[in-house]
Amino acid sequence: MALRKILTRTILLVSFVSLFTDIASEMLYPIMPVYLRSIGFSFVLIGILEGVAEATAGLSKGYFGNLSDKLKKRAPFVQAGYTLSAISKPMMAILTFPWWIFIARTFDRLGKGIRTGARDAILSDETLPENKGKIFGFHRGMDTLGAAIGPFVALIFLMFYPGQYKWLFLIAFFPGLIAIALTFLLKDKKAAEEQTNLTNNKKERVSFFSYLTYWKRATPAYHYLVIGLLVFTLFNSSDAFLLLALKNKHMTDSAMIGYYIFYNLVYAMLSYPIGYMADKIGLKTTMITGLLIFSVVYILFGFTSSAVVFAVLFFFYGIYAAATEGVSKALITNMADKSETATAIGFFTSFSSVCTMLASSLAGVLWYSIGPTYMFLISGIGVFFAVVYLFFVLRKK
Repeated sequence: MALRKILTRTILLVSFVSLFTDIASEMLYPIMPVYLRSIGFSFVLIGILEGVAEATAGLSKGYFGNLSDKLKKRAPFVQAGYTLSAISKPMMAILTFPWWIFIARTFDRLGKGIRTGARDAILSDETLPENKGKIFGFHRGMDTLGAAIGPFVALIFLMFYPGQYKWLFLIAFFPGLIAIALTFLLKDKKAAEEQTNLTNNKKERVSFFSYLTYWKRATPAYHYLVIGLLVFTLFNSSDAFLLLALKNKHMTDSAMIGYYIFYNLVYAMLSYPIGYMADKIGLKTTMITGLLIFSVVYILFGFTSSAVVFAVLFFFYGIYAAATEGVSKALITNMADKSETATAIGFFTSFSSVCTMLASSLAGVLWYSIGPTYMFLISGIGVFFAVVYLFFVLRKK
């Protein structure tokens, strides 16, 4: 089916919101570890910061995803989440005290937690199961295109104003404002609004951890998938460590950002084609292949200092991302009842972010104690075992 036939106005709006948000966020992401180092953060503290930020996002994803399902509302969560993330950008340029940086970074990730479940539920509700790979692939492609444009803007800026990282945090606020404006064009469906009134009349209370009960209602296939993906996440530290590895090889800021742009371009260009292929050959097969690629890339990453080899590894890292991030969400939404899509996504992403916190914190400790080579090796081997598990449990009928 042609892409234009399955794209709705809502899908396009959500995708462009993600595009502009990632222009803002990814303008800062590649320089974030360097900026943090410049204001006195150690490698261990960087790992803890990224981990705590992701854990905040994760815990809130579960609650707000569940709340979105209970209220039958999507748009307000998307609007609030993107707004909070946008205003966090200039906060990091105001003061450089560690506690303030933690607050600003947490605000950014809290915004992500508020919007993620509702946004992915919107995408799922707008298409059929046989087109999930295409739609989530298209959205990830637009999202990641922003992740390529943002670092490119940062690269150009730093060419003229080297080391002026604070100004980038202020500049990043403007594409965030565009994203906020676009979210207010999103409207919940009338049926959902009517159901909201019924829900409000019942005055059903949603506690912060009530989404945890979803595990009992979920299918065995969901259990197997989530367990495998969480094991993978435990060995998948923040991408900041990939950038720090380049810096550790004495590469310039411009070269580091250039690699990151290249990775995101590969990811953006391949997200829809791989999503299309996943709908044809199977979402599970595509995802497992992507995770296997991740394992190989990480194992090799610690053993090279060649610029060419780094480029090849980032190319395959882009393939991994295109084959897993959108595809895994498509799989999860296909395994969930339509009335609990945001809860299913929120449950997984909640625990995933906690695992990312542990993985990033551990990666920082391993980097400091035994060096980056062994950190990447341990991660790659750990992910390989997760791949073996998923291969056997997901291939069963």
